[in-house]
Amino acid sequence: MSKDLVVILTALNLEYQAVHRKLAGPQVRRHERGTRFEVGTVRGTSCRVALGLTNKGNHSAAVIAERAIQEFSPVAVLFVGVAGALWDTARMGDVVMATHVYAYHGGTSEDDGLKARPRVWEAAHGISQLGSHLARVNDWADETPGQEQAPQVRFGAIAAGEVVQNSRISAEARWIRQHYNDALAIEMEAAGVAQAAHLNGAPVAVIRGISDWADGTKNSAEDRDRQPRAAANAAAFATRLAVELVGEQEQIAMSQEDRAHAPDRLKGHISNTAHDSTVGIMAGSVKGSSVSLNAPARVTGPADLVAELDGFREHLKRHHAEGALDDDTHREALAELGFARRAARENSPESSKRATLALKRLRGLIADFPELAARLAPLVLAAGDLS
Repeated sequence: MSKDLVVILTALNLEYQAVHRKLAGPQVRRHERGTRFEVGTVRGTSCRVALGLTNKGNHSAAVIAERAIQEFSPVAVLFVGVAGALWDTARMGDVVMATHVYAYHGGTSEDDGLKARPRVWEAAHGISQLGSHLARVNDWADETPGQEQAPQVRFGAIAAGEVVQNSRISAEARWIRQHYNDALAIEMEAAGVAQAAHLNGAPVAVIRGISDWADGTKNSAEDRDRQPRAAANAAAFATRLAVELVGEQEQIAMSQEDRAHAPDRLKGHISNTAHDSTVGIMAGSVKGSSVSLNAPARVTGPADLVAELDGFREHLKRHHAEGALDDDTHREALAELGFARRAARENSPESSKRATLALKRLRGLIADFPELAARLAPLVLAAGDLS
């Protein structure tokens, strides 16, 4: 699995462009069967995104999703775009993240009528939890001129079929109301993506911006305003989710690395058990009879910087354990530290800039903690010197 890459797929060009504007340095990557993806990084982070266009329909979406999974082995697949709201529970521009996806056209025709045979795919638990966290934090939306209220994130079922739904009194509308009345939104690709992800063991999230009511009032004139706004909101939430997903993978990888090299952390620790002896030493902290050394950072290359960042992470953990750093600040600080660490390991002028930016953002998060700020300052300079 590529621990720093998330696949984002869209069905329409305007949805594709909304995500594309969030990416820096996109480069074309061509699948052997001709499908084109663009791989870039979410601006201001080291999270990589492989962006692809599926076109309309569940079948096409399933094929392209499977190609993307096989090509990139991503942390997750996000399907992003616009959708119609089925009821009056969402406003125009709000974002719906699927808790589960219905393929609502499944059924069997019998003498006494059509009987529903639904296919359902639930969202991965970890992605759902992270999406809920981002919705509570509520700092993901872009500033949009003329938008009276900030968009909200809603969680619920999404219905995916094979037709454009634009009526609340048609046979299809009655069918959905009878069998899938908990669905918040309706569209035409999520079932295909969910099936492809299920067969390949890849976590998937479906994120849709509400652009119409699916009630017969949809028209081209309003679409020109509503669709780009809904697509932009979905793209903003999806790219933030991608960054957090990659950050979590980095934290997991570093935790595994810690367990593998636990004895190394004991180096440089001196325990003085002789109460009548005197030791002259320059120490960072003294606690009881234990002295912890704070040697100045000596960074001569990327490996040294990575090691120093790993050491700084331990200080963040200590401040959090002691109650100095709250949970949200600690989480954000670890995410920025993870971005800096990944960028440092890439060892290029561009990655050095990304590492420096991540460390500067980290510096802002811990500005109220002088000890942490003092330890971080030479690492920010060292990251810049690697370019």
